[in-house]
Amino acid sequence: MAISGEERRRLIVSAVGELGGRVRLTELADRLGIPAVTVRRDVAALADAGRLSRSHGFVSLDRPDAAGAPIAPGPGAGRALGLLVPSVGSYFDEVIAGARAAAAAAGARLVLGIAPYGAGGDRLQTERLLESGAEGLLLAPGLVPGRAAEDYAWLDTLPVPAVLVERRSPTPDGPGSGLDAVASDHRHGVLSALRHLAGLGHGSVLLAARGDSWTAAEVRAGYREGTRLLGLPDLPALDTLGPGNVPADPEPLVARIAEAVRSGTRAVLVHNDQDALRLPPLLRAHGLSVPADVALVAYDDVFAALAAPPLTAVAPPKRAVGAAAVDLLLRRLAAGAELPVHRTALLPVLHVRASCGAEQAAARTGAAPLG
Repeated sequence: MAISGEERRRLIVSAVGELGGRVRLTELADRLGIPAVTVRRDVAALADAGRLSRSHGFVSLDRPDAAGAPIAPGPGAGRALGLLVPSVGSYFDEVIAGARAAAAAAGARLVLGIAPYGAGGDRLQTERLLESGAEGLLLAPGLVPGRAAEDYAWLDTLPVPAVLVERRSPTPDGPGSGLDAVASDHRHGVLSALRHLAGLGHGSVLLAARGDSWTAAEVRAGYREGTRLLGLPDLPALDTLGPGNVPADPEPLVARIAEAVRSGTRAVLVHNDQDALRLPPLLRAHGLSVPADVALVAYDDVFAALAAPPLTAVAPPKRAVGAAAVDLLLRRLAAGAELPVHRTALLPVLHVRASCGAEQAAARTGAAPLG
């Protein structure tokens, strides 16, 4: 679902702080993936409320006046918030950046914990965050279908408020199902990629995906739903991970993609960027090039723009997720049980680049290039 105007304005304030306290309005709109006209309207409302200043196309945070009057303390002044993530160095870096900016703008302190996928350290790291003085928690534990519910029963016994980040309980009554949650709508993101490829004339799309996280499960579910909605064949997904959830030898995967191309499937959606980036040079060894022979779309958009050719990619609103999660946690800390449980879903956007081959698709269908 779309975020509310108030949530959107909180994201704008957080983003301005993250970008140094002063930023061009157009850059702010690009960073948040929100239309400039909407950002301009929200900035005007924030300026009227005294939360931002605007001048000559720039937006800035209000500072103390000439007499030195201080800015009123933020809603999180003096609070410590714990953030648990499965990794740093890729996807969750942007989630952390968004959360950090929002916490700083609110006057709160963020404490980071890391529990790698499959290591079983979610509960231990959460306890460490609580020991550090965290008054509220932002949690991205390894909730995936198939895991025993008792492994995460501790989510329902936390002594402080918590918000799930890029996670939802796998079942309606499972562990954490009563917690607030802020996540990307990955199923919608997959649908946007499938719709784009179908619009380029592709009658089938192959999915190559991981299977070790909530995001991976949502990508796979989104593929099944999207192909059904668009009338595309639901092809068996190709696994990009081997035993032990370590990256598999890419050569068998590439050989299966090459076989699919020979059978007429010339479009592939790959989760995630790192796995997608490995494919173009390996496909060349099979006499296939991107995008002339294979249209390639990555999911995550962390490194996709750096590929050769640059990869079209689905970009979950990672920074916005982190910022919205902090804002929701602070509201929960202030309101307690009076605030209804929130499940906020932010829509990814599709960044179209060179790897889909609009020109090649137009030549096959006889239509004008879609860009």
